[in-house]
Amino acid sequence: MPVEIVYPPHVTADIHAWEAGGAASAEALTAWVDIRLAAHDAALSTMLSVTGPRTLENTLRLYDVVIEQLTMAGSQAGVLNSVAADKAVRDQAQLESQRVSMAGSALSLNRAVYEALAAVDLEGASPATQHFVSRTLLSYRLAGVDKDQATRDRLQKLHEEATRLSLEFSRNIQEGAKTILATQEELNGLPPDYLGRHQPDADGQITLTTDQPDMQPVMTFASNGDLRQRMFLAYNTRAYPANRQILLDLLATRQEIATVLGFRSWADLATADQMMGSAANVRTFLAKLDEASRDGARREHELILEFVRKQDSGLEAIDITSRAYWYEQFRRSAFDFDSQSVRPYFPYATVEVGVLQTAAKLFRIEFHRSAVPSWDPAVSVFEVFDHGHRVGRFYLDMHPREGKDKWFSAAPVVTGVRGRYLPEAALICNFPGGVEGDPGLLQYNDVVTFFHEFGHLMHGILGGHTEWAGLSGFATEGDFIEVPSQMLEEFFRDEKLLQSFAKHYQTGETLPAEIIRKMKLAGAFGRADWVRSQLYYTTLSLDLHDQDPASLELDAITEKLYTSLQPWTWMEGNRMYASFGHLTGYSSNYYTYAFDKVIALDFYNQFNPLNPLGGDTGMRYRKTVLEQGGSKPGREMVREFLGRDEQFSAFSKWLNEEFDQELLAARTSDQGLR
Repeated sequence: MPVEIVYPPHVTADIHAWEAGGAASAEALTAWVDIRLAAHDAALSTMLSVTGPRTLENTLRLYDVVIEQLTMAGSQAGVLNSVAADKAVRDQAQLESQRVSMAGSALSLNRAVYEALAAVDLEGASPATQHFVSRTLLSYRLAGVDKDQATRDRLQKLHEEATRLSLEFSRNIQEGAKTILATQEELNGLPPDYLGRHQPDADGQITLTTDQPDMQPVMTFASNGDLRQRMFLAYNTRAYPANRQILLDLLATRQEIATVLGFRSWADLATADQMMGSAANVRTFLAKLDEASRDGARREHELILEFVRKQDSGLEAIDITSRAYWYEQFRRSAFDFDSQSVRPYFPYATVEVGVLQTAAKLFRIEFHRSAVPSWDPAVSVFEVFDHGHRVGRFYLDMHPREGKDKWFSAAPVVTGVRGRYLPEAALICNFPGGVEGDPGLLQYNDVVTFFHEFGHLMHGILGGHTEWAGLSGFATEGDFIEVPSQMLEEFFRDEKLLQSFAKHYQTGETLPAEIIRKMKLAGAFGRADWVRSQLYYTTLSLDLHDQDPASLELDAITEKLYTSLQPWTWMEGNRMYASFGHLTGYSSNYYTYAFDKVIALDFYNQFNPLNPLGGDTGMRYRKTVLEQGGSKPGREMVREFLGRDEQFSAFSKWLNEEFDQELLAARTSDQGLR
């Protein structure tokens, strides 16, 4: 729905440059959001002015334009808030995100819109359309549209406050990077390329940041325990103390919203429209995870502790800052696998090619690099083609920059709608590399992360051709959204697939099969500990949103929960809650990762283990899951792909595989558990 707004020539030029893929100025961003919100308002006004019977065309079609324009404005403001190099643009993007959220909150509480949608005649409508309307009406009821005007006004103010606090919480994490100083000697154990990137200054001091490419190798490889502790505390206090009070205020605001709506807690409200259904169901699932992982985690810890005590007989416990280091040392000994040994085979550029080739073959599509400019010269742009037809575009923003979001995520850029817009999405990541002369050697878990995020990307692009914007791309239940990402990461298991792109960055040698075998054996060890970590994050997220915020002691609850679920000694001064970014996005529903892992493993088991990229399973998965976007309930998509509900057996087998493999490694290795 075109809307004419006149701007000064320089702003108009900025808008055109941005829409062509270039960087945006703060002024152009505001103007562009103005245009989208004006189109939103125009479609809404036209929809509400309809007289006579409500139909799909005169009501739902206009409502979908309202959603389409609102989503477009929010997506691009959100991306620029995460990636813009200019702080002024990031600041403006945060303000624009708040403005879009305010419009969304007002829409969700507009009773006239609800009544119009409820009156639409759905006779003969497609199942997707009926699902769209049904889910939309539920979201309106959960927002409080049936309350009186004063209550709706109060709810809108509360939602606006929650949005402001969430954005501020995230921004503090994004811009809260810290540095620590180290000596050359303290970097013992770190790989040569890491040492090459971190040269001492005139005083012999080396500056390390809390960005992932600096932090993670220190925690995994540095033999100096004091350095690991300094890095751990710097990383886990990035947004402290600022985010402590912000989080408490956010939790109180969310609880007030839930109370006004008649829910016991925010956790019950946040799960009401999810696959899980309620906070009680989440706790039942967590109890199942707890039972499934408890013995395995105990056995893992006993093996690690026994190994460490052989080197330090006086050691009674392993602290939280040494966990990754000792897992690495144990894997080297027990499985004859040094994770540094595979890094030369995973330079960033060849991994990127490998991930793209895997997705292209699996989903029978093509990726063509594009010359379209983007928000930063470091960003790569690709067009997606299906049988010669362009079906989308994506942006790879893959390395750290000052002010850029420091995590790994996929984000929508343009909401795809059949016949109106082609979908666009972005990966915002922080892998090593991106600097001239640095090959960006990845650890194998970095490669898994790349596959994971690309699974999200494929969901956004292939699911971005639905009839309705409200069903496009990632528009599934929140606790189904990690299925496509966790399913694609399982393809990292396949030896032939790995060897198709894992080439030594200096010699071109293919990663040997024997090293892959050891890597898989070593990589399987620690799965129970991973589940316990997921239990910790999940239970913390749930507990913070499932009790009276006024009585919360953040430090006490964080430490108490950790010590109840983890065997590694707690570190005083750990304020991880202040930089736990998922508390704003998933809120109480971080269980999504573990829940969707169960589904994803069952999905992956449907592929041919000898040739997972062959056959028709990939296309069947594309058609029944990815291309649906949010057109069907997640439960229905699971049943269509599997022919049944997901089963816990695939997850249980995956979880316990490590001990079978440990025995296999001991039998087949001359040195066994050295």
